[in-house]
Amino acid sequence: MTMKTVETENEGLKRAYKLTIPAKDIDARVDGEIKRIAPTVRMPGFRPGKVPPNLIRKMHGEALMRDALNTAVQDSVQKLMADKKLRPAMQPEVELDEGYETGKDAEVSVRLETLPDVPAPKIEGLKLERFNVDVNEDALAEQLNQLAASQTRFEDAKKGHKAAKGDQVTIDFVGKVDGVAFDGGTGTDMPVVLGSGQLIPGFEDQLVGAKAGEEKQIEVSFPADYPSENLKGKPATFDISVKAVKVAGETKLDDEFAKQLGLNDLEQPKGLLRDQQRQELNGLTRTHMKRRLLDQLAADHDFDVPPSMVEAEYENIMAQLRHEASHEADPQAALKEIEGDADEYRSIAVRRVRLGLLLSEIGAANGIEVNQQEMNRLVGQAAAQYQPKDREAFVRYIQQNPLAAAQLRAPLYEDKVVDFLFSKAEISDVAVTRDVLEADLESEEGHVHGPGCGHDHHDAKPKKAAAKPVEAKSETKKPAAKKTDAPKAETKKAPAKRAPAKKK
Repeated sequence: MTMKTVETENEGLKRAYKLTIPAKDIDARVDGEIKRIAPTVRMPGFRPGKVPPNLIRKMHGEALMRDALNTAVQDSVQKLMADKKLRPAMQPEVELDEGYETGKDAEVSVRLETLPDVPAPKIEGLKLERFNVDVNEDALAEQLNQLAASQTRFEDAKKGHKAAKGDQVTIDFVGKVDGVAFDGGTGTDMPVVLGSGQLIPGFEDQLVGAKAGEEKQIEVSFPADYPSENLKGKPATFDISVKAVKVAGETKLDDEFAKQLGLNDLEQPKGLLRDQQRQELNGLTRTHMKRRLLDQLAADHDFDVPPSMVEAEYENIMAQLRHEASHEADPQAALKEIEGDADEYRSIAVRRVRLGLLLSEIGAANGIEVNQQEMNRLVGQAAAQYQPKDREAFVRYIQQNPLAAAQLRAPLYEDKVVDFLFSKAEISDVAVTRDVLEADLESEEGHVHGPGCGHDHHDAKPKKAAAKPVEAKSETKKPAAKKTDAPKAETKKAPAKRAPAKKK
């Protein structure tokens, strides 16, 4: 290729070039493609493989020329990168100049930002504290109690027992509006735990005091936001037949309870919960150490970073924060606060990009890599999130798209570099409580929330809201009744408790 190259910009990390691809080079590619496909071309009046090249050019010339031009441009850009030893920060901007005509030289503009020359990283003398937290046995006991509560068994109440809150009442019901039964308002053998908030306000309260075998009618009003348009906001009656009243049986935390869960003895669920808590604590400890490590690296290194990478990271941060704001009690106020701190978030983007380049340099200098087996595992984990019919297409996409593969690889690569730096650091162990560890993570030295940050961003408890249809089921293994408009309460997530934090 006899491409002509002229540098048109060289300022900081920005580079721009004008490439001239001779028409003869493009035409030579077309000739080569004609020779390649000639044996397969079929045309009436000619034997297979004997169609003259000029006819092939006449039939397919436009498509062949378009493909040849695209290939020539791609090869020219790759040659430019190799000849100039350029390391693009982002995908280069490549543009064919207006006015190109077949048979003429192609003028191509290439604009890019290069990766900076990262100074030799300072990785000696790193000092870190490792916050160690013991398993909280009180929290462990509370988890066991919650597990026991979730496994409540109901037993038949004594004859004549009046249903109280906490009891389970099994009912048949017929719902009516203006005295007429409405579609979907009939159900059988529906169990209701009184006081659970399972049904719309007023329904469960009117079942308190009911006895097995009793017939009664209750009056309620469907909520204004009820999903069925013909029922929302309307008063209704329900004819109730109380089939059974059951009381909660005593659940003892003993070996027998564990066996009911399919376990050997009570020590087994204790051990599982203890391991779960220890794993969670180890994760918090590592997050804390990583954050302090990044703080040291950021303080010890300062170099220019590509504006395009900063802009991309900034947009990622803002998108995450806008998502966080949408879960606040006052989304508009939260969003206004975010926009007011835009300059600070841009500074965070600069820090993130610089740290990313620094970690990449450390990894490259020390032979750290994600091997093929690890990459296959990452691809498999990501593919499992898709429907089975789409998984093969996802795998092909990753295989054919180096940028997508790099994005998938990046978190594991970063973790491996961080672990390497941990091995180089002087680490002192400090015994603290979980409250101290969590307070430190949530301090003013906090971070921009995102995947893998260790926070449950939407951890507020659900609140009672509008009613929705329910499937009535009996405790005996009867087939489920059809969907009904029994007034079961729908749950919605409450707003998140925190405004988005500001720093990484």
